[in-house]
Amino acid sequence: MHLAAHLSAVDGTIVRTDTVRTDPRSGSRSPSDFASFERLARTAERGLFDFLLLDEGLRLPEQRGRIRDPDVVGRPEPLTVLNALATVTDRLGLAATADATFHEPYELARRLATLDHLSGGRAAWHVRTSSDARTGENFRRGGHLDRADRYTRAAEFVAAARELWDSWTPDGTPRPFAHQGRHFDIAGEFTLPRCPQGHPVVVRAGDSEEGREFAASLADVLLSGRWAGGRPEAGRAFYADVKRRLAKYGRGPDDLKIMASAAVVLGDSAAEAHERAEEIRWQQVSPQNALLTLERIWGVDLSGHDPDGPLPDIDPVPDPRLDPVPDPRLDPVPDPRLDPGRTRHGDRVATAEKWRALARERGLSIRQTVFEAGARQSFVGTPESVAGELAESVARDAADGFVLVPHPTPGGLDEFVDRVVPLLQERGAFRTAYEGATLRAHLGLAEPVWKG
Repeated sequence: MHLAAHLSAVDGTIVRTDTVRTDPRSGSRSPSDFASFERLARTAERGLFDFLLLDEGLRLPEQRGRIRDPDVVGRPEPLTVLNALATVTDRLGLAATADATFHEPYELARRLATLDHLSGGRAAWHVRTSSDARTGENFRRGGHLDRADRYTRAAEFVAAARELWDSWTPDGTPRPFAHQGRHFDIAGEFTLPRCPQGHPVVVRAGDSEEGREFAASLADVLLSGRWAGGRPEAGRAFYADVKRRLAKYGRGPDDLKIMASAAVVLGDSAAEAHERAEEIRWQQVSPQNALLTLERIWGVDLSGHDPDGPLPDIDPVPDPRLDPVPDPRLDPVPDPRLDPGRTRHGDRVATAEKWRALARERGLSIRQTVFEAGARQSFVGTPESVAGELAESVARDAADGFVLVPHPTPGGLDEFVDRVVPLLQERGAFRTAYEGATLRAHLGLAEPVWKG
């Protein structure tokens, strides 16, 4: 199987997927503390992981005019961190999230190629597409793109980057490049020779129809959330569906690795592991975050409510951008301060009713409802049981591997490497040594054919 570690985004979901750095067990002093990144990377390499993925935060998450998660303020730009990590690791792949909505092909292709050269062929690009208009305010273009346009721009972005990486011949001769398309019209000469692994590995996350098709056509690795809450049957169906799509693009099943996002909680007994899992979830769903989560569903300011009290008895405000309403002109508009800039929401009315039913059935408070409605850790148990579940999942074609979010960050990866990896190796389910020097070698991906 393939394994990776993931340090989640500063502008990700409101219910955190990693525990706060102020937890004394985290082993971290601040979001910009390089020692924290170094520890995570060294542990992942000691565990023979394929790569470490760092997310990009182009704007701090805000709600009601306040920073939503002060714990992540100050987290540095990922490619800079990964270039530094290249000097303290030898084999670990180094994956950076970079937004195809706001970056430009020349500058990003150059930065990724630089990382690939400095690391000896270990760079990867996690292609993200943003739906946040507030993030766009930080850039000259401003605003956001429609959903379809985000995907077409991202596809053209990847194609243009690959043209840039191929503009030098394998023997080191530079050649002019030119790309003309709907989103980009660029020409000139690229400043760096062909990358050590041909092209940096392209990673894409997404379970939607568009995400599956994008990955099947262009990506080397697809990150799936289908394991959230521990649903192996959903993982198997997703895996089979995406693998079937590859033939349409002249690709084989081994040309795309599907890695499921997963969290692991260990204990010396099953009971201890589940107790620890509950503790982690409660830490992630703080009273403040519980209210903020509910506000985004109800569409109104709920700051006066008690997070340990019942759900509000008022109806949610439908979102005319998505929710089905008889006449959007007659309905109140959601408070834009509660979810500024976003272009997508779930159906507020349906979600609120579902959560109300859950709260009524089980007598839950606001915080308890958010806790129960959120995703669960994927693998909870003893090291032996977790190793068995991971190995069986790959053997049964539910995934090619897993991307782990450590709890807490960054120290939470140590226990998995020390207690689970040796058991996977004993089963013959995981490597006992790196066999190649590049990330493509770790993943079993062929070097791309030069298209000069």
